[in-house]
Amino acid sequence: MTSRYLTTEQNRKIRQWERWNRNYFIFAFVALTIILVFSSQLGLSSGESWGPLGGLIAVLITPIIVLQLRLACPACGHKIGWQAKLMAPDQCKACGTFLRSKSQ
Repeated sequence: MTSRYLTTEQNRKIRQWERWNRNYFIFAFVALTIILVFSSQLGLSSGESWGPLGGLIAVLITPIIVLQLRLACPACGHKIGWQAKLMAPDQCKACGTFLRSKSQ
């Protein structure tokens, strides 16, 4: 069986997804840390109610889930989903295509 690789355009799309995913993760991590550290000073939480803080956390985490679920193999269209963490995996489990271009 011959090894299949992505075209340059397909590789560009995967790397773009990786950049968006990584950059948003860093933004969300920093924002969540700041929000959690200063939540009581910001008036987002109290000893009795975490309503506004919970909503804000959900708003920050939802795009991470959406980004993960949007990733699909450019060669076969199979959803990669949670197989990818912050970066795309090396190879698609469905079609066996290496998720990088041959020129790399």
